[in-house]
Amino acid sequence: MPPCDKLPAEPSQADRFKKTRAAQSAALSEDYVELIADLIEIEGEARVTDIARRLGVSHATANKNINKMKREGLATSKPYRGVFLTDIGAALALFSRNRHRIVVELMRAVGVPEDVAEQDAEGIEHHVSEQTLLAFERFLQTR
Repeated sequence: MPPCDKLPAEPSQADRFKKTRAAQSAALSEDYVELIADLIEIEGEARVTDIARRLGVSHATANKNINKMKREGLATSKPYRGVFLTDIGAALALFSRNRHRIVVELMRAVGVPEDVAEQDAEGIEHHVSEQTLLAFERFLQTR
């Protein structure tokens, strides 16, 4: 690795890391709401067991994260029923789905295979700024 001849200004570098930490925090809720919306649309309900299996986490972890989403106003649940999205949660799911679609389309446009694009988009979609996402969309519209 070539040596770094100059560090960025401290405030600029701190802002970069702050943005990354915020994106990592939001990614969890975005993944959950997107999956819950998909399960409700396709299966008719989103059960904690199904959410845990599809996200590859324990039932306890899924419950913990769903409870956090309830506190944030993104989801609700009913005893012996599944998890439901609030209007805010449904809007976030739609927003997340759109980001995911744009990132996948861009990667496919530059030759990434579909399965790899889908997998990579799961990480990238949470870290792309709105400005970059708009540039992706413009690029996709002009090709």
